[in-house]
Amino acid sequence: MNEIFWPEGFLPGFTENFVSNEMIVAGMNAADIWPLLSTATLWPTYYANSANIRFHNAQGPQLEVGARFYFETFGFPVEAKCTEYVQPMDGQPGRVAWHGWAGEGETRIDVHHAWLIEDLSDGRVRILTQETQKGLPAQDLARAKPNPMINGHQDWLDGMVGAARQASERR
Repeated sequence: MNEIFWPEGFLPGFTENFVSNEMIVAGMNAADIWPLLSTATLWPTYYANSANIRFHNAQGPQLEVGARFYFETFGFPVEAKCTEYVQPMDGQPGRVAWHGWAGEGETRIDVHHAWLIEDLSDGRVRILTQETQKGLPAQDLARAKPNPMINGHQDWLDGMVGAARQASERR
């Protein structure tokens, strides 16, 4: 299986917080999942912890490398820039990642949120999302029990898979 590519300064284990969520789902493929992830304005339709998504510079709603966008999640107003975007095709996994930031000074949080969507054997798809975070708010999130990031990202995965199932039933 493939892995996430990490930019310098965001390697897990060397940041204040790291979370990883993964699902492997039978009866689906990357093409079922990809539009729900790559079209950021769809996120609030299946993930309640995302809101007010808007793109800067007449970009969007499709993510692409360099796209600047804004959204609200986990109580943070997040500015973000898409740093990786590779559609799944020909046995290669789909990849999307962004650098997000919120706050200033001691309240600043910087994150690298990455996704990997890959087809597996026997009609299965793997959805992996991982995020590293830096800053004092990241330390607080890492100590919280239950972990809001792990639970929130699991809700995102569950919602995405549910939305993909609903879409395939309508076809």
